[in-house]
Amino acid sequence: MSTRAAEMGTAPIGQLLIRQAVPASIGILVMSLNILIDTIFVGQWIGANAIAAINVVLPVSFFIAALGMSIGMGGGSIISRALGKKDKQLANTVFGNQLTLTLFSTVTFMIVGLIFMDQIIPLFGGQGALYSLARTYYFIVVIGVPILGFCMMGNNTIRAEGKPRHAMYAMVLPSISNLVLDVVFIRYLNMGMEGAAWATTLSYAICGAYIFSFFWSDQSDLKLTLNDCKLQSKVVKEIGSLGFVTLARQAVVSFTVLLVNNILFSLDGASAVAVYAIISRMLMFALFPILGITQGFVPIAGYNYGANDKTRVVGVVKQALFFATTLASLVFLLIVFFAAEIAAVFTQDTHVVETTAEVIFWVFLSTPIVGVQLIGSAYFQAIGKAIPALLLTLTRQGFFFIPLLFILPKYYGTFGVWMAFPVAECIATVVTAFFLFWELKKYTAPAAN
Repeated sequence: MSTRAAEMGTAPIGQLLIRQAVPASIGILVMSLNILIDTIFVGQWIGANAIAAINVVLPVSFFIAALGMSIGMGGGSIISRALGKKDKQLANTVFGNQLTLTLFSTVTFMIVGLIFMDQIIPLFGGQGALYSLARTYYFIVVIGVPILGFCMMGNNTIRAEGKPRHAMYAMVLPSISNLVLDVVFIRYLNMGMEGAAWATTLSYAICGAYIFSFFWSDQSDLKLTLNDCKLQSKVVKEIGSLGFVTLARQAVVSFTVLLVNNILFSLDGASAVAVYAIISRMLMFALFPILGITQGFVPIAGYNYGANDKTRVVGVVKQALFFATTLASLVFLLIVFFAAEIAAVFTQDTHVVETTAEVIFWVFLSTPIVGVQLIGSAYFQAIGKAIPALLLTLTRQGFFFIPLLFILPKYYGTFGVWMAFPVAECIATVVTAFFLFWELKKYTAPAAN
């Protein structure tokens, strides 16, 4: 086992958590910036319809990315614990099963997606003038989805090995290459929608090549044989149960965005939807350091749980909660003090800017405690307890936020939608904190004689 992987059980926890979290945070930030800049390029150089056409195809690639991520997160949890137990064979077997599952599922979706292309595109809104643009983009991007699935799976597996710097490279490379290829294909070669699609697909390929070279090299602790790729029902079941936590979270996020858009439009028209669009992008950017800490926390917790080092497991939970809460509090203060200036970056519509500045305080009110919910649910995923991880992951948006969206607006109108954010977060945090500390207390209790 490499020194880097072994350090997860020996290095100072605070230093280790920073080393894991910073690259993850940078990777998330770069990916977020890529989405924003890519949208600007396409809109400026092809047109507004091109942005809408890409948005039609986005759910398909988003689903494949979530599928690869879920296999990576599910298998990554097992790999971290296996490395903690010094069980290299189990780690290799899990990785081999991850590869087979990713290849089988993504190729299947690619074939089905191509066969039913003309039915899927209109279903997702690619109609009228958008159809031909969406079809051009869809065909090229869907061809590349098996590589996208491999990239998302591989990235999480690299992080599970305790190699956050390489995981960061795997996130940054496709983001930068996509922007460069956009300029070449759209701006200079005038390839239009085809250029945008090939830029996206080739950026997947560049990322895939990097990840493949990592696993092929001596930098990885995972060394496969053909037999490791043979699916084992017990391993597949555990990967699936833990990975479903990630997949369910992505699905609920997508559904709540759709729901909030419709409720706001019915209450206050398009301007309210525009306010939410700005706020949702602010959430994406503002929470990147906390999400980075969460991603960095998982392999450390899993490794030490596998090694049965109770002191370090409790220590990494405490440190992660401290870092996440501190950063989240700073984010809250920055956003509240510069709300109007931030909103003005997105639009020149005075009404939207003023409304956004007014509601930001309420939407972000619970930000200082968001780390408790994220770290708490991630802990159960890290230690291999799929059902608690799934239930806690769904508490905020699934169990509390969605019901509150139907209740509060009846009494408080549009303000009720904004209040649903902090109320749901507070309830979810209390529930998560209770189960997290109860689990830690049970884990650290002296064994009965």
